[in-house]
Amino acid sequence: MYDSGKILTGLIIFLLLITFPFWYNLGQASYEPPDLVLPEDSQQCIEPTQWMRTNHMELLNTWRDMSVREGLTTFVSTSGESMEISLQKTCMDCHTDKVNFCDECHNKAAVSPYCWDCHIAPEEVANGQ
Repeated sequence: MYDSGKILTGLIIFLLLITFPFWYNLGQASYEPPDLVLPEDSQQCIEPTQWMRTNHMELLNTWRDMSVREGLTTFVSTSGESMEISLQKTCMDCHTDKVNFCDECHNKAAVSPYCWDCHIAPEEVANGQ
């Protein structure tokens, strides 16, 4: 082995770089979910809560495609309940506080959804804007 010193040095540098995110964050505070203001008069969303937390964007994209591209207006949940495919009429009927519900999670996750580029946010509806 002629260059064993260089190879070992390269391997050590490689291992330090590849494991940097793990040991850099060692001892940091763990993620804590935001405190959300949940709907007062509704007990269940269109799907179970955990499913909605992880899949709500996929559901909204599916609803968009069903409504805009296929002309469908009714969605049947896994529980068998039928509901209108509408962000404004179905989702925002319960989740009326965008700032304390939608924005809390999206800001914490540093995600900027484009829902409100086309739809009117509930606050704006309430204020008549």
